[in-house]
Amino acid sequence: KVQAGANAGITQFFFNPDSYFYFIERLEKAGINIPVAPGIMPITNASNLIRFADGTGAEIPRWIRKQLQAYGDDSESIKAFGHEVVVKLCERLIAGGAPSLHFYSMNQVEPTRQLVVDLGLN
Repeated sequence: KVQAGANAGITQFFFNPDSYFYFIERLEKAGINIPVAPGIMPITNASNLIRFADGTGAEIPRWIRKQLQAYGDDSESIKAFGHEVVVKLCERLIAGGAPSLHFYSMNQVEPTRQLVVDLGLN
């Protein structure tokens, strides 16, 4: 895509910041020096998240899947857990030098807005 003129990129969503930093390192070693925004998926519904991840090939770490399963149908606990996980992910990405964040909001404005506020990005 860079050869075709792209001057920036966005990743698929993920929950392992080390994967992002490894990807950026590989790009730099290949001489590709464009800003790449990490793709962030707010966790608001376990079954939707798992279905979307399975459909796109995105990895949900086992510890996240297990915790989501443990909450069962407790949607408030899932949202609170998901918010905490994603805030910590974003903080680590920002601290590590991510140029920006791209939120896959899936038309769920409030969880994304709350992430932006809690990260101090508003």
